[in-house]
Amino acid sequence: MTLQAGDRLIASLPVAKGDTVMLTTQSGQAIRYKEADIREMGRTAGGVRAMKIGAKDVIVGADVVHGDTEGDFVVVTNLGYGKRTKVKEYKIQKRGGSGIKTANVTAKTGPVIAARVVTAEMSEIIVASQKGQVIRTELKQVPCLSRVTQGVRIMKLYEGDKIAAFTVF
Repeated sequence: MTLQAGDRLIASLPVAKGDTVMLTTQSGQAIRYKEADIREMGRTAGGVRAMKIGAKDVIVGADVVHGDTEGDFVVVTNLGYGKRTKVKEYKIQKRGGSGIKTANVTAKTGPVIAARVVTAEMSEIIVASQKGQVIRTELKQVPCLSRVTQGVRIMKLYEGDKIAAFTVF
């Protein structure tokens, strides 16, 4: 794959006919579009525009909604806030748009660091900070809120610490 200067690949995910793709930016925007909107290209091609983003924004999350999955979309910010939102709250758009608000990013929450689609089979979340704090909790402890909220504190951080990563299983 050919990448432009300053670009990096954050995910490579298998999709099937009928799936939708969800992308999230650090400024709290998200877009959901059909896999059919992504055309096949040659091995070295740079690809197509997935999402229009601002000059200082970056895509931090990419995931797939398989078929008619009735899952949740989990968003976590770097200052320890997070939330779940029903996937059905994200309308299917055309690829290349700027998306819709998925998190209210403020100085209190910090930017979004990652987002994942979760299904009923997933029951736990692990969050790790840059300074080595780790928590493991039930996913149902993260509240299901509307798209435009900032979420709730899911991890209390030490002074100067930030969330590094999270995973669900």
